[in-house]
Amino acid sequence: MITNQHMTTDSGLPSPGVLIDKANHLVQTLATPSLVQLVLRAALAVPFWRSGMLKWDGFLRLNDTAVTLFSDEFMLHLPGGPYHFPAPTVMAFLSGSGEIMFPILLMLGLGTRFAALGLLFMTLIVELTVPDGWPIHLTWAAMALGIMAHGPGRLSIDHLLCRARSHGR
Repeated sequence: MITNQHMTTDSGLPSPGVLIDKANHLVQTLATPSLVQLVLRAALAVPFWRSGMLKWDGFLRLNDTAVTLFSDEFMLHLPGGPYHFPAPTVMAFLSGSGEIMFPILLMLGLGTRFAALGLLFMTLIVELTVPDGWPIHLTWAAMALGIMAHGPGRLSIDHLLCRARSHGR
């Protein structure tokens, strides 16, 4: 029998409802929105950063493999295709640049929504290039959309700039 306060059972143990409330509170304490947003930014940044690092031989110097991928290997799977990428050297440079800059911006939380938009666009291009990779591409798209919708969180330069701007008014 549960007491009239519904806090404990006759045996003196907490009721299931109380245990569930305590567990929910613990989970909410661990998964604060700012921490979740930081982890989401990192989770999206890492695969693009790693891919971008493989395309460079030095500062603004693409390696031969990156150009070869865009000229010989990668194809756009569009209706009537697949088609070769136009201007493969330019595409390799843009891809490599985006894969480095957008993750840096995400991790700093600077221009975060725009960086996430850039990675969402890149995800679309990757999906057109590797259509069988849709399960991971869908995950990247979901992360980018989540960042775009909810912003970078408190652990970001964007948040600091927004606070500074609102204090200046």
